[in-house]
Amino acid sequence: MDIPTALFYIFSVVLLGASFRVITARSPVHAALFLVLAFFSASCVWMLLHAEFLAISLVLVYVGAVMVLFLFVVMMLDINVDALRQGFWTHFPVAALVGVIIALEMAAVLIPGFDVRSAPVPDAAALQMGNTKLLGIQIYTHYLYPLQIAAVLLLVAIVAAIALTLRQRKDSKAMDPSLQIRAKKADRVRIVKMKAEVEAPPAPPASLDSAPLVAGEAKKEAKS
Repeated sequence: MDIPTALFYIFSVVLLGASFRVITARSPVHAALFLVLAFFSASCVWMLLHAEFLAISLVLVYVGAVMVLFLFVVMMLDINVDALRQGFWTHFPVAALVGVIIALEMAAVLIPGFDVRSAPVPDAAALQMGNTKLLGIQIYTHYLYPLQIAAVLLLVAIVAAIALTLRQRKDSKAMDPSLQIRAKKADRVRIVKMKAEVEAPPAPPASLDSAPLVAGEAKKEAKS
């Protein structure tokens, strides 16, 4: 047994063990971490099978984006695990039946692809271009229209998800872009012309020396 074959069996065992722990772990965080391990093991298996593009895509897309989002959501939400596990064995037969049907469908599709006798023999020029370049040529030449249809479907799904989750909130302080665009200077600033108001100067306070004189003059006026 050579080294690539030994590594293939090791990564396969780790992949199966991590996948089993994903569905049996009691903690959602542990299940998500085991799923990350399963993705890494699957990418290593694909690297051994010379599928470099699929391996890098699995690590960048699922591990780097999807699983990080799952971990953030699981760790931020207060999930009652005991309530989620209630009725697990009640739904287990139906879930097992669905899993067996999915496995049989995948086997029916994938097993004919492992027939080496019907596989085309690549020429020397194709071997020199590499796996990723050959995949790009096949996608953007022979499967261009299915690729465009899949892109449109994904775009429609994104727009539908945003439309379903977008709700008007009363406590939202977001601005309406359409109202900002239609705003004019006359609606925001108004110039009002007013006369200038000048306050009268305050009266000077009476000094202490003039106070007896004012009192004497008031007595003379009273006598007269």
